[in-house]
Amino acid sequence: MFNKKNILVTGGTGSFGSFLVQYLAENYQPNKIIIYSRDELKQYELQNKEFVKKNKKIFRFFIGDIRDKDRLNFAFKNNIDYVFHAAALKQVPAAEYNPFEAIKTNIIGSQNIIDAAIANNVKKTIALSTDKASSPINLYGATKLVSDKLFVAANNFKNNDSIFSVVRYGNVMGSRGSVIPHFLSKKDSNQLEITDTRMTRFNITLKEGVEFVIKCLSKSLGGEVFVPKIPSYKITDIAKAIAPKAKLKIIGIRPGEKIHEEMISSSEGMNTFEFKDYFIIFPQSQDISWGMKEFNKIHNGEKFQKKEYGFSYQSQNNKDFLSLDQIKNLIKKESYK
Repeated sequence: MFNKKNILVTGGTGSFGSFLVQYLAENYQPNKIIIYSRDELKQYELQNKEFVKKNKKIFRFFIGDIRDKDRLNFAFKNNIDYVFHAAALKQVPAAEYNPFEAIKTNIIGSQNIIDAAIANNVKKTIALSTDKASSPINLYGATKLVSDKLFVAANNFKNNDSIFSVVRYGNVMGSRGSVIPHFLSKKDSNQLEITDTRMTRFNITLKEGVEFVIKCLSKSLGGEVFVPKIPSYKITDIAKAIAPKAKLKIIGIRPGEKIHEEMISSSEGMNTFEFKDYFIIFPQSQDISWGMKEFNKIHNGEKFQKKEYGFSYQSQNNKDFLSLDQIKNLIKKESYK
C-alpha cells in the first residue's frame, strides 16, 4: 500500500510518530516520508537514528506547528498520498491549566490538517484519538472529541476523493508521561504514589498501535472510528510487577482523571460493529457516501455483528486482563530503562 507513495506524519518525532516512521521505512518502500513537528531538538535526534541514516533519501524533516496553516499547507504540497495525524497537546493537567493552547492545537490544528488534505488531494488521512474522547471529563478529552467529530464530518463536505477516519485507543505502554516509566524511576525509593487503588487502564504497545493504525488506514472508507480490542490492567498490578515490596501511598485522583477508561460509550454503542479483533463506530451522518456493499468488500467478508443499544467498552469490564507475569514480561520485552 505504501510502496512508492508519499507519506506525511504530524507529530512525527513523538513516541508514536517516530516508531511509525521507522516501521514504514523498514517494512515498506515509500517514496518519501515527511516528518512534521515543531521540536528541532527531537528532529535532530531522530535524524541521527540508524534507520534514518540508512534510508536518508526518503526522509524530509519539516519544522512546523499544525496551528500554522500556511506552513502546514506548504508541507502538503509534496504530492502527499497518506497522512497520519499524531500531533497533539495531550498532558491532562497542562491542558486544564492552559485550555486555549490545547484548543488551538487539538481542534484548530486538526481543522487545518483537514483543509490542507482536501486542498492538496490527499487520498487518506487518519487521526489518532484517545480513550479520553469518550464521555470526556477533562479538556484534553473534550478537544479530542471535537477533533474526532471534525475528521468524521470532513467526509461530508469534501469536494474530492479525500478520505478521513479516526483511530481511538488507550494507554500506549511506556509512552512519555505514562505510569510505567514513572514507577520504574521510583522503584528504588520503596514507595510508589497511587492515585486510586481501584484504577484500571487499557494497554497497547507501540508496535501494536502502529500496526493497528496502518491496518485501519488500509480499510478505511471514510468516517469510521476504529477501536482495537486490547487488554486492561490494574494499576496496583503494575506497582506489584515493578516494585513488589514498595509501599503504596494513596494521593487521590488528579483533576480531569477517570478511575476507569472508556473507549466506546453507551451512546456510541448502538452505532458500533464488532469484529474479531476490533470495533468500528459508524458515522451517524446520512451523508457518508459508502454503503454496506463497499464496507463488506473492503473488510474481505470478515464476520461482524452490530452491538445492542447500551453496549460500552470500558477497562474495568474488559474480558481480557493482564496478569502479573504478563505485565513483567511486557515491561522486559519493551526494554524500559
